[in-house]
Amino acid sequence: MNDRRRPAGGRPETATGPGVPARRHPRPSREQLAAAADRLLPDVIAPGLDVLFVGINPGLWSAATGWHFARPGNRFWPALHRGGFTPRLLHPSEQDELPALGLGITNMVARASARADELTAEELVDGARVLTGKVAQHRPRWVAVVGVTAYRIGFARPKAGFGPQPETLGPARLWVLPNPSGLNAHFTPETLGAAFGELRAAVVAG
Repeated sequence: MNDRRRPAGGRPETATGPGVPARRHPRPSREQLAAAADRLLPDVIAPGLDVLFVGINPGLWSAATGWHFARPGNRFWPALHRGGFTPRLLHPSEQDELPALGLGITNMVARASARADELTAEELVDGARVLTGKVAQHRPRWVAVVGVTAYRIGFARPKAGFGPQPETLGPARLWVLPNPSGLNAHFTPETLGAAFGELRAAVVAG
């Protein structure tokens, strides 16, 4: 479903972490990042997933590399591991390993931008409708929206908080997680991992 695209040039990026062998990936150049604006990033998705994670929209780094949550400093992949979803810390380039673990990634809004606050409310509302269709087609058990503001706007739930939601999204139960962006100073790596761990416990409990 997803194709791995790598930038043609740029500085190498080294991925390190517990259980992750050192590897080097080219870092997108400034020109490549600029060219990635409005580019679409394919979903990592399959039928019957345990959890479909929903980002707000791809950043330029993700659009340039073809990897979700790819920008250095984004804490999605460490939180996924801290929360118990992955047996080791995965590099964004390993995203295609997620469906075998019962996990997938999509976005509320498909187009890439430098910052999530560049999106309009109309885009988020339209994205929520598209997401509803994806969930109806692929039928994950849980949908986890990674960003409470996007969820509130897209689904017209202005008072929604973090954690499980009282409503469902078609056949799926809903959960709202904090935005793992490095710009979100309200959550540390530890508290972000704990938030993911709460969802993991709910998934395991059935």
